[in-house]
Amino acid sequence: MEFDDFFRAEQPKMVTLALALTGVPEAARDIAQESMVKAYRAWPSVRAMDRPGAWLRRVTINASMSWHRSHRRERVAIARMGGEGSAEQPDREGQQFWAAVRALPDRQRAVVALYYLEDQSVAATAAALDMPEGTVKTNLRMARAALAAALGVHDDEKGSM
Repeated sequence: MEFDDFFRAEQPKMVTLALALTGVPEAARDIAQESMVKAYRAWPSVRAMDRPGAWLRRVTINASMSWHRSHRRERVAIARMGGEGSAEQPDREGQQFWAAVRALPDRQRAVVALYYLEDQSVAATAAALDMPEGTVKTNLRMARAALAAALGVHDDEKGSM
């Protein structure tokens, strides 16, 4: 596979993944672009991998997590200075869910994004995040519980999440 084909196939998916993790379209596009630049620079090695898309997802998730930590520090600094946060976007379908996902710890957020947004299996999610399948399952279970609490889902409704 040539890099141009890889880029066309993966870049829109990375924007979507980064958007789910950050909630900020501009940051998502930047993160996806930075991930693709890293892939381009390392293309001989990336192309030789069994699953170059999994490597790219890991790079995108790591960059999203870094952005999230940086953004969190920025919000704390603005609050300390008595500043206002950015204006909220109008409600859209799914916005509440992804806002709750973005509030999860890093690992849970990444597992949820890959498992639900990318429709990856537990095994593929484990491979992309370089963690055991049991750890993925544990993070999914904890994330589901946290999301159910955050979204006010009752026990009888959990199956629909």
